Amino acid sequence: MMDNQTDFSLSALAIPVLGMAFTVLHTPPTRAQTYPDKPIRMVLPFPPGGGTDGLARVIVPKMSQAMGQPIVIDNRPGAGGIAAAELVAKSAPDGHTLFMGSSTLVTATPSLLKLPYDSLRDFVPVTLFGTAAFLLAVNPQVPATSVSQLVALAKAKPGSLNYASGGVGSPLHLCGELFKSRAGINLVHIAYKGGGLAATAVLAGEAHLIFGSFATSVPQVRAGRLRALAVTSPARATITPEVPTMVESGFAGFNVQAWSSFEAPARTPEAIVQRLYRETARAAFLPEVIDLMNKIGYSPANTTPQQYAEQRRAEMAMWAKLIKDANIRGE
Repeated sequence: MMDNQTDFSLSALAIPVLGMAFTVLHTPPTRAQTYPDKPIRMVLPFPPGGGTDGLARVIVPKMSQAMGQPIVIDNRPGAGGIAAAELVAKSAPDGHTLFMGSSTLVTATPSLLKLPYDSLRDFVPVTLFGTAAFLLAVNPQVPATSVSQLVALAKAKPGSLNYASGGVGSPLHLCGELFKSRAGINLVHIAYKGGGLAATAVLAGEAHLIFGSFATSVPQVRAGRLRALAVTSPARATITPEVPTMVESGFAGFNVQAWSSFEAPARTPEAIVQRLYRETARAAFLPEVIDLMNKIGYSPANTTPQQYAEQRRAEMAMWAKLIKDANIRGE
């Protein structure tokens, strides 16, 4: 009797178990499992034709091939990139609308301007995939061949030296202000409408120094029209191995680099974020992508979503303090 009851109980239990198995096998896949199931829109806060736009047009097709769906680049310049960021922040969190961010827009702009979105709350970091250091260079007429000599010159004649930037809140401006703060010197800031015009001003002797991009500065250094004093990366740059870092020049922890990143709207599923990260990391280290990066002064990076989140938060705090201490106001 006990055996029959036991058999009956096991048979009764088997029915719901089999039913559960059938349900699992026939449950429609989640959105993350089928992602991407339609074209992806990559929103750029830059106009077509620039260096960063060119970088996107090399790396994005490689990602598209691997993911099996077109990734359409949508250039949305204007308003300092804020309009493009807002568009993505308010998009559906399904991984089909993404944002290509830049270091200053992501980490400094929140402290300079009142934004229609929250840079931390409204975006989930995917990855930081390319970095570019800056080159501290002076007009050859400036009697300084090292950072220490430049600092000594500035201290001997406070306010006599100026530096050029691509505008208030631009990477070149913030880099210059950080240098001023760390060195304890008074340099006059001259803002131009773009890094190209700022570099031209230094070449013409209208401005004395600049934290310029490698793409624009290195050819001028090679031609003798600029003198390179230091790079802002932790290690010396491959393209200018003879130029010391700011750290080697006496500025411990001085690490300022421009970077490009991908971000998604907040609440995008983790599985989708991880897929995007993996495909970006793979594409960033393809030979043809590295070659293009090198031409515009960038190096590939492989930063996990968590690593990027930590770096993003740390840089936001650093620039917030500098902007407050220097009383920098956005335009």
